Amino acid sequence: MKKLNALFVALGMLTSAHALAQETLRYGLESQYPPFESRNAQGELEGFDIELGKAICQVGHFDCKWVESSFDALIPALQAKKFDAINSAMNITEARAKSIDFTKPIYRIPTMLIVKEGEKLLPTAESLKGKNIGVLQGSIQETYAKKHWEAQGVTVTSYQDQNQVYNDMVAGRLDGTLVMSAAGQSGFLEKPQGKGFAFAGKPVEDDTILGTGIGFGLRKGDDKLKQELDAAITKVQADGTVTKLAAKFFPGIDVSASK
Repeated sequence: MKKLNALFVALGMLTSAHALAQETLRYGLESQYPPFESRNAQGELEGFDIELGKAICQVGHFDCKWVESSFDALIPALQAKKFDAINSAMNITEARAKSIDFTKPIYRIPTMLIVKEGEKLLPTAESLKGKNIGVLQGSIQETYAKKHWEAQGVTVTSYQDQNQVYNDMVAGRLDGTLVMSAAGQSGFLEKPQGKGFAFAGKPVEDDTILGTGIGFGLRKGDDKLKQELDAAITKVQADGTVTKLAAKFFPGIDVSASK
């Protein structure tokens, strides 16, 4: 009888362990884009998307892993199965949806132009003619600037790292940058490096290029993971997690996915 009871206990422990086993979720990201994702002085990943990813893993019962890549290589790396989901402030656009699937929109950030204070520049082709504007390679800001400005006499220079854009602005090699407002605010304007620079005009608009919000990128046909992540996203939106994280990392910016 004792042996039989011991067997039942062992089987129960195995069953419990199996029930608690978590599916591994490998996030792909580009870690040079504060306040969304970056590395701190200790080399640890931090930022809005990092905490958002952890919260979604918690409610979705995933074991989170992180895989780094340059932003313009994220989609090819996802397709090559180097990770399972892109979590790197990637906007849902028609162009990207041709190559990959997306979860439901999680949050939305306006896109704005940053220039030197007093330059009297606006985010229009007419105002920026003859100027040199830096953008992140592979970003929707790059696509927007090339479509709406480049053919009208504006030089659009692409960089693999947004921090390099800021460095060249300070050095006088660029006249401005088109960037997600939260990234520009926390990653540049609020730092000593950004002194003397400011947002210019209102956010630019083009839903076809700039998208309908930011979500996680998924491989085509990965329907099970999409359903699981959508359910987890709905939970962190409903319980106020997304709003609280936004207030922490970019106060004053409305990030609600529905506009």
